[in-house]
Amino acid sequence: MSLPPVFFYAIGTLLLVFGALRAVVLGRRRADREITDDTPERAKTRRRHLVMGVIWVAMGVFLIASTAGILGRR
Repeated sequence: MSLPPVFFYAIGTLLLVFGALRAVVLGRRRADREITDDTPERAKTRRRHLVMGVIWVAMGVFLIASTAGILGRR
């Protein structure tokens, strides 16, 4: 059974979009939305969201590039 390339392009695009959203929205500090001061736990959570968002974006780029043949074997 072989899956069409459109499937992998769609999954890669979803990884790119949601990874970028996770990194931007959850990975940064917004002083206007915080009621209390920044705690080390919140800083650790933000850093984790930022790192995981970047990893998702990298996975999406890799999936799209490998499906397009850019990273193919020579």
